[in-house]
Amino acid sequence: MSKTTQIYGIRALIEAINTEEPIDKVFIQRGLKGDLYKELEGLIRKNGINVSYVPIEKLNRLTQNNHQGAVAQISPITFYQLEQLVETVLEANKKPLFLLLDQLSDVRNFGAIIRTAECSGVDGIIIQKKGAAPVTADTIKTSAGAAFMVPIAKVDHIKDAVFYLQASGISVIAATEKTENSLYDVSFSEACAIIMGSEDRGISPSTLKAADHVAKLPLLGQIKSLNVSVACAVFLYEAVRQRRQ
Repeated sequence: MSKTTQIYGIRALIEAINTEEPIDKVFIQRGLKGDLYKELEGLIRKNGINVSYVPIEKLNRLTQNNHQGAVAQISPITFYQLEQLVETVLEANKKPLFLLLDQLSDVRNFGAIIRTAECSGVDGIIIQKKGAAPVTADTIKTSAGAAFMVPIAKVDHIKDAVFYLQASGISVIAATEKTENSLYDVSFSEACAIIMGSEDRGISPSTLKAADHVAKLPLLGQIKSLNVSVACAVFLYEAVRQRRQ
């Protein structure tokens, strides 16, 4: 599948969720009421589906069809379960490299990161079900098709993924400016995972606290931050440099 598919209409969305379609995100019109809407909302909560409540104008821009106040995006890729991803990778690679994205929200940043991840040999990407950028046609385009090549897993909470990776013998390194540790002083040579935070908030405090190591990029100019996709590329290629030595 090469581009995102839409489902529209409350009944159609209910059926899609019940038949386990790979729904990436649901947009619901603000102020909707009624029994069918309540049923849909209950299914969204039960299945942990990413949802945004938006004005009707947003839905009208998403589709020209009779959306009845609800539109869903169907992911063009198949997501992995975390346990399945980690087990498969560990069987093939004793020193894997994972990438965790803590509620990264911009689809183009996401696509750029997936592209860099594929080029730098990342074995798997882990994102959160809620609050994360969906995999859209823009994501696929910006990734130059890499979204079809790098396995991506969705989890309820990034912190839970951190604990699972640690229990599997994988050290977790968080990229944050809230430290004096340079990424050049951290070892990426063994099995490890790198966490990158969201564009505006960075890594959540609880996830940051759970990491084995924290590290930052040295910023020598007046601007005190880099675009997250650029920062991610620097971290990933420091891992590549160390692993090639």
